[in-house]
Amino acid sequence: MQPQIPGICFRIAKGEDAPGVLGCLREAFEEFRSQYTPEGFLDTVLTAETVRVRLETMSVFVAVNSTNEVVGTIACNVLSSGEGHLRGMAVLPSMRGNGAAGQLLRHAESELQSRRCARVTLDTTEPLERAMRFYEKHGYRRSGTVSDFFGMPLIEYQKTLP
Repeated sequence: MQPQIPGICFRIAKGEDAPGVLGCLREAFEEFRSQYTPEGFLDTVLTAETVRVRLETMSVFVAVNSTNEVVGTIACNVLSSGEGHLRGMAVLPSMRGNGAAGQLLRHAESELQSRRCARVTLDTTEPLERAMRFYEKHGYRRSGTVSDFFGMPLIEYQKTLP
């Protein structure tokens, strides 16, 4: 049983959550804007169109407070047989450290397990050192794959699901 966070509910995102997901991504990544290329930042924080596509093509989870404000989000999908992928993990800076990120991650991993994924990957960038420590704490390891993300190194992490 996961510990409850007072006033926070975790659920699948709905279409009407799109503005909240956009706001959460923008606020969470704003401090890193200067370390991203403009194209990389826009791909990370999304637009009205790309958030709509994400909601249609991926399982998007949100953490919402008692006023239904999105305070955290993560998306996942199945890439191929047995492999899932995470994208767009964000928690508002004011909510960091309260366990919301861990619960969002568990919801996404559970979704991928239910879809018969044995392995999950995610990609992150060098400026996100805190995120890399978080993922490593939760069992993710660098795969050794580094690709280009709009002129920035994109580091792949992977985890075997139980």
